[in-house]
Amino acid sequence: MTETTHTQTTPAGGAERPRSPEREFAGDALRGLRQDLFDDAFAYRPLPRTRSVGRSGRPTRYSGWTPHAVVVGLGGLAMLIGLAATSGSGPVSLLCGLLALGPVLLTLVRPVGAFWFSLAATTVLSVIGGATGMDWPWGPGSFVSHLVVLTVVAIRTRPRTAAWMWVLTAVYGFLTDTLLGWSHYDTDVAPMLILSALILLAVTVRHIRRQAQREVTEERTVTAAERSRRTLLEERTTIARELHDVVAHHMSVVAIQAEAAPYRVENPPEELEKAFATIRENAVAALTELRRVLGVVRAEDYEAPDAPQPTLADLDRLLANVRETGLDVEKAVTGAVRELPQGVELSAYRIVQEALSNALRHAPGAGARVEIGYVLGGLGLRVVNGPPPAPGLVKPSPGAGHGITGMRERVTMLSGEMTAGPTADGGYEVTVFLPVPADIAIEGGA
Repeated sequence: MTETTHTQTTPAGGAERPRSPEREFAGDALRGLRQDLFDDAFAYRPLPRTRSVGRSGRPTRYSGWTPHAVVVGLGGLAMLIGLAATSGSGPVSLLCGLLALGPVLLTLVRPVGAFWFSLAATTVLSVIGGATGMDWPWGPGSFVSHLVVLTVVAIRTRPRTAAWMWVLTAVYGFLTDTLLGWSHYDTDVAPMLILSALILLAVTVRHIRRQAQREVTEERTVTAAERSRRTLLEERTTIARELHDVVAHHMSVVAIQAEAAPYRVENPPEELEKAFATIRENAVAALTELRRVLGVVRAEDYEAPDAPQPTLADLDRLLANVRETGLDVEKAVTGAVRELPQGVELSAYRIVQEALSNALRHAPGAGARVEIGYVLGGLGLRVVNGPPPAPGLVKPSPGAGHGITGMRERVTMLSGEMTAGPTADGGYEVTVFLPVPADIAIEGGA
């Protein structure tokens, strides 16, 4: 009979007890105090210039120094109050004025250090001004100086730093008033805490509001970029679906012609039959792969069109439909009309269609003109519309913002060029050039 003994081992350092929420909160608070007001307290952080523009929209020469001038002006005010509060014009009065001015000026280069310097200057001024009967612990000059320092430092830092400065100001005021101010009946601790709380609260609200505006701006920027990206993908998907149908049609024709070709020749050689069989097999394989790969761009509710994709030969029908909607549109064709590759014809048709749709949406009732130019190196398109004849009678429709993006995608796909913009008379013009090599154009028209 054996006896089994179970032993329990504990780590050498003992079990680590979870910290209470109170201890974690206190630890985080102390870490925040150390980071905000102790770590690199006298680090050099100059106040940057602001970017201000004048009425003409150009940056002014000295407006960027406005915050610096305001701080210096407030420091001078504190200095004058400190000089006026002390009797006489001797070294003591001058020292009181400089001790009120120094912390304010220090906020321009070392903001956190200026807060500590302000407390130290307040202590010196309270000792010097004790014999003159000034309020305790802040005299008139140091009172204004410390309020200015709290405000400037709070603006230049973050709300947590402002809260810690107020707490330390309260601790300093109560300690000096309790331990050293027993002989002073006039104390200004309460006015300092009330005024500083109101000022710091206003600065904190300003910080929170600006942060919220910044986040909203960033979110709108991201949303606009995402919307533009989604629009671009939708247009590319539409183009890919149309080209998929065009290419699939041509590949089917190649496969059928390759299968029927041997039967059109009497006693064809075996090599010719094998060549046509290989062409058919490759065409069928390419068609299968094309449908498998490009089939992913089809929407779930997309159905292949029964009619073939439109070309420039169908443009008159499009213009007739547009005229029925109230748009007076003219057509002009220059150059030798010839059949172009189907991809170019389809893209040209869609570009004209989208340009006329934009004219209907943004300039209802205006006239439009479609110009098509057949040149040796390709095809030129120009669609221009005038301004609305009676602004305000018919409100323009904003549309979805896909038109220009879709046209640019089609032009880029064909390595063409496109410009779009308003005209001098308030209308809009779209100009496109689609390059077509001469040999391809001849083959397409054969």
